[in-house]
Amino acid sequence: MSLESETSLPGDVLPGALSESLHAELVAFRRDLHMHPELGNQEFRTTAAIKERLERAGLRPRVLATGTGLICDIGLPEGHQLAAGERPAIPLIALRADIDALPIPDTKADCPYRSTVPDRAHACGHDVHTSVVLGAGLVLADLHAKGLLTRPVRLLFQPAEEVMPGGALGAIGDGALDGVGRILAVHCDPKVDVGRVGLRHGPITSACDRLEIALDGPGGHTARPHLTTDLVTAAARVAVDVPALIARRVDTRSGLALTWGRIESGHAPNVIPQHAELSGTVRCLDLEAWREAPDIVHAAIDEVATLHRAKSEITYVRGVPPVVNDRESTELLRRSMVARRGLESVESTQQSLGGEDFSWYLEHVPGALARLGVRTPGDRTSRDLHQGDFDADERAITVGVELFTAAVLLDDQ
Repeated sequence: MSLESETSLPGDVLPGALSESLHAELVAFRRDLHMHPELGNQEFRTTAAIKERLERAGLRPRVLATGTGLICDIGLPEGHQLAAGERPAIPLIALRADIDALPIPDTKADCPYRSTVPDRAHACGHDVHTSVVLGAGLVLADLHAKGLLTRPVRLLFQPAEEVMPGGALGAIGDGALDGVGRILAVHCDPKVDVGRVGLRHGPITSACDRLEIALDGPGGHTARPHLTTDLVTAAARVAVDVPALIARRVDTRSGLALTWGRIESGHAPNVIPQHAELSGTVRCLDLEAWREAPDIVHAAIDEVATLHRAKSEITYVRGVPPVVNDRESTELLRRSMVARRGLESVESTQQSLGGEDFSWYLEHVPGALARLGVRTPGDRTSRDLHQGDFDADERAITVGVELFTAAVLLDDQ
């Protein structure tokens, strides 16, 4: 591996642009992952591929206890493994990638690297995130061998980001943050041009929980709904009225929102069913309102169900809190991007209602998540995350590698 066109800031050495061969290798690696997507906690092939490449670079990755995902440290004394709770003289800076895919079909047409696994797709860009952290690791390992790496680095390839409450919790329990002083991540953004990143200090994503409701009643004939519980109507009222109710029970600036993804009930047009089910997600912009959300949602459902004489059973599954970017870490990403790509490469971004389990790391250490532009400039085709036709301009991989390597070298924590 080689680095070209060495550039520097006063007092700091930054690596030059990636060699064409390394860029080509990372693109090929990403495409291989894209063709072989694996769901959360099933990422065995993905883990093995990352492990093999890091070992080939002379590194010593450790697979997480769950059997998928791994940690790899660069710049610690030869053979040294941090003990639980140990703090090195210079804290590690961690670079995190999520490695799992989504249970949806890949609908891209005429794409040579489309998914080969039915109903599985890297439709959220985790294959790009993984290739970025892998590439940064290879560059940083090369710099370490040359004596140019001034601080230790941890590469964290995390499984099961798409599985509530997220694989981050398991990684943390397995020591992912031991000795870490700061953690950074990127997430693909199909609304930002390649070569640019979106940054924001403070909350950049939202809390996201899962909600399941079962409604029950005695059932009956559709000719006599007054003699029984009209369960379909009850389910419809829960679906319509509960989101409106909870929106009026918190400060509207908190952005507490319930959106349904599934409603099921009944089998015949003239039979009032005995059972109905609804499921959806509860999202929230504000951390304090998120903490109150379960009680608010439970009360609203109980009120509407009782009004329509339906019995309700509620399963409220806590997901993830908002990602709240630390100001210093966000500024580090801004300085790093400007150093590599200039002032025009950074844009402000808005808080989204999407959930991200990167938030769990930020409950323990400061850090920041950047939105990595993956849209080809001039392309106005509407593609979004979690859609089967999602794809990324692969030049974004190099941008992400440059961002992370510069951040490691410019961090003076």
